[in-house]
Amino acid sequence: MAESSYDKFLPPDDLPEFHRPFWDSVKAHQVRLQRCSSCGRFRYIPSEICPGCGSLSADWTPISGRGVVYTYTIVHRAPTEAYQRDAPYPIVHVTLDEGPRMIAGLVGVPIDEVAVGLPVHLIYDDVTPDVTIFNFARWEE
Repeated sequence: MAESSYDKFLPPDDLPEFHRPFWDSVKAHQVRLQRCSSCGRFRYIPSEICPGCGSLSADWTPISGRGVVYTYTIVHRAPTEAYQRDAPYPIVHVTLDEGPRMIAGLVGVPIDEVAVGLPVHLIYDDVTPDVTIFNFARWEE
């Protein structure tokens, strides 16, 4: 990986190979999730076996990136100084329109406006030349 001044957590370099298509899709700013070829269930986090039917077959399918906040927490004491600079900040658990849930930060929303049911969408941050991470932001149609 290239040197960077980014001082927050990054995905580890030693993820299983079956995670690579997910992170490649994040880098391309168009998230794809595994979708079981047998039962059609979307799955996140990537896995080798469908938790619904046990199939070993899946396709990487683009998703809308939209969903609603299922639950959230407001972080006041962050895990490192790099994150503490942003505190307090929300972490949201989002139910995607396609069904699975993802956890990420929520940006651009005042703390007092964070709520269960808030419509959100994925946004991308190219934090290093090699790594893009994702967060959520308010979705306004």
